[in-house]
Amino acid sequence: MLKLLIVDDEQIEREGMEAILHKSFPDLLIDQAKNGKIAVEKAKQLNPDIILMDIKMPGMSGLEAIEIIGKDQPMIKFVMVTAFDMFDYARQAIKLGVKDYLLKPSKASEIVETVGRVMKQIEEEREALIKSMIQEEVLQKTLTVVETDVVTQLLFDHVHEVHLDMLVELLDIHSTNEMFVMIVILPSGSEKFYSQVKQIVRETRSGWIGALYGNHLPIIVFRDREKSFRSQAVHLAREILSISYNDPSSNWFVGIGTVCSSLDQIRNSYQDSLLATLVTSVPVKYRFYSDLSIPGDIREFKDRQIEFSDKIRLGHWEQVQEEVMNLILYFEKEGVALIQAQQRILEVLWITSRVLNELGVDSKMPLYPFQTNNYRLLSSETSKLLQSMKNSYLEHYDRLEADTIHQIKHHIIQHSHEDISLEQLGKKVGLSPIYISKMFKEKLGINYIDFLTECRIEKAKKLMADPEKSIKEISFEIGYHEPNYFSKVFKKNCNISPKEYRKMLLGKRD
Repeated sequence: MLKLLIVDDEQIEREGMEAILHKSFPDLLIDQAKNGKIAVEKAKQLNPDIILMDIKMPGMSGLEAIEIIGKDQPMIKFVMVTAFDMFDYARQAIKLGVKDYLLKPSKASEIVETVGRVMKQIEEEREALIKSMIQEEVLQKTLTVVETDVVTQLLFDHVHEVHLDMLVELLDIHSTNEMFVMIVILPSGSEKFYSQVKQIVRETRSGWIGALYGNHLPIIVFRDREKSFRSQAVHLAREILSISYNDPSSNWFVGIGTVCSSLDQIRNSYQDSLLATLVTSVPVKYRFYSDLSIPGDIREFKDRQIEFSDKIRLGHWEQVQEEVMNLILYFEKEGVALIQAQQRILEVLWITSRVLNELGVDSKMPLYPFQTNNYRLLSSETSKLLQSMKNSYLEHYDRLEADTIHQIKHHIIQHSHEDISLEQLGKKVGLSPIYISKMFKEKLGINYIDFLTECRIEKAKKLMADPEKSIKEISFEIGYHEPNYFSKVFKKNCNISPKEYRKMLLGKRD
């Protein structure tokens, strides 16, 4: 319900206007004020949408009242009512934001028309505001998806249709020249705390938060030049860990990776942060990778850790086995103490287990059943643990439906015009995005993006047979938001531009 205040020192004028307006706008709530001073007080109480303000009144003038009210309540629409058709008054009123004016004496039709016009403007502004709020809400939800997608691409080397640089530009937290990764380890069943962690990161505007993988949550944090690296990381870690006060299990932990100078190197920091979380039985619930005592041999292995993790993801277990066994042989050759070697190999096995958890494979944390007393036994027990993890990996994918690849293929064909991501496909069929990418290449001899592109191109070719559709319309209809980009993709795949193809197609029909 809209509210209107009539301000005039003449009672007959006020009551006459109210009667006219009430007849034409029965739902309009109307109140009166006999001078500017009372109008100021009434405006505070009523919070009107429209004020019909007489200009010449004893005491406080209408223009003075408009200025005072407008400062406190800028959304109010003022209509000037005066018997003086004078330029100076009109000029001052315009400066104060008066939307319209009425000259005394006014016809009933003029009053109704003027107030109706202002009421329509208010309704349009409210509709625009609601639409803007809805769009903002949709945008925020979209940006949340974009943020997790960016983190996924950076840390796990996923390939998506939308280029990473384009996604980064959409985010409201812009990257800096230095960054590092923090991994928050959550206890089982603590998914409910995900939104709280995300809220803390958003409030600090310090980084991008990824999706929850198994029980760990990756965060890419951008360096704050006004703080030291350690103070910034400790402050954010403590803020996040403060959430755990409401969690009875309190098995939270934060691993903090090293600082790197570009997003291209961020996976190194991610691997460092993983190593920092391997042993959580420390007095404080966070650890810097740089505080770990890691001998040169393990540091050398860490440099190959990304490649090692990819071998696990791709199921190249013979290579994984060979690399771990070679590490054991290296320790034996160098005369490393057996207990220390066993701990270092266990750290490598933990990394393997973490990668499996990322893939959705239910794998128990590997532990040696006893302290080995020779290197031969260490090799034997390590092989058993690796075989157990390999079996979990194979069982996980053996449980999948035989026609999964056909389900995915059919879904992409049917929805190729939409923004389909590997994550969405993964949720639909219960597979990890990495496995879907691998399966496409092995089963169809083509990667996911190329298959999606082929579907769109084939659909575009069919649509081009309709001369009524423009190339721009076709590009939007098949799922490309940028016509120029569609033209480049089409030409790359067909060795001919869309316009040339259509000309050739329609020419053949003639």
